[in-house]
Amino acid sequence: MARSAKRVQPAADQKPITHPAIVSQQEWEAARKKLLVREKAVMRSHDALAAERRRMPWMGVEKKYEFEGPQGKISLLDLFEGRKQLIVYRAFFESGVTGWPEHACVGCSMVADQVCNLAHLNARDTTLAFASRAPQTDIAHLKKRMGWKMPWYTITDNFDKDFGVDEWHGHNAFIRDGERVFRTYLINLRGDEAMGTVWNYLDTTALGRQETWEDSPEGYPQTPPYKWWKWHDSYRT
Repeated sequence: MARSAKRVQPAADQKPITHPAIVSQQEWEAARKKLLVREKAVMRSHDALAAERRRMPWMGVEKKYEFEGPQGKISLLDLFEGRKQLIVYRAFFESGVTGWPEHACVGCSMVADQVCNLAHLNARDTTLAFASRAPQTDIAHLKKRMGWKMPWYTITDNFDKDFGVDEWHGHNAFIRDGERVFRTYLINLRGDEAMGTVWNYLDTTALGRQETWEDSPEGYPQTPPYKWWKWHDSYRT
């Protein structure tokens, strides 16, 4: 039988904590299976939510936005780097932000530390880019100092305000049809801090993970799971 919870004696500088009951392996497995039912329900709910994102209407981006990159001026369309989809993370790195100029916002920096290997996103025809108001010289210094590899651009107009990320960090997802660019989703505030894996990036996009098990509109590109997965240095660029 499970023994009741008991007090654990803490180190001298810690407050006492109360741990859950100590149980046998059989009891632990039973508790885990009970919780697993709820976890799988949450997973299926997440899949259904991602399916709804793939059916979100597209908003045409009619205004011409301009950024500064390592090689000079660059348009929003250029940020796609020729791919079908684009995710732009608005990171707060600029004068007035805590840590400037040696650090970006601590929350934005943790998001940057979590970024997956971009080769996997690129293999799904998706580009991830960061954007801030800091000059390129400061961005280059920060990326080198922190070991970050993602493309990072300087906002030069009202892009952040127009896309709801002028006061709080967030990810905007875009898709293009030739030269036309459309906004497809925004994730900010609570939930934005969990971004960083291949899967939650793709789950915010209009095309999703592009795997055959997904509930996607007819005609969306899909391939079997596992079949497209590769070592990050094995994809064709």
